[in-house]
Amino acid sequence: MTKKKPTYKEAIERIEEILAKIETNELDVDNLAEHVKEVSELINICREKLRKTEEDVDEIMNGLEEDIDN
Repeated sequence: MTKKKPTYKEAIERIEEILAKIETNELDVDNLAEHVKEVSELINICREKLRKTEEDVDEIMNGLEEDIDN
């Protein structure tokens, strides 16, 4: 079964949770690399969601400009 991608908000919250554990030394060295990898994957998910959102907004704005020009 494929794991569902988190929403942008869920990804940010998980990143913040992991960073807080790192900052307070709650993660031991044995688990650190695993968590850093997870944060990296979450950051990539956030970047993709932001890129897609920017494209969608640009498309909407271009449509509005075309409507105004016509």
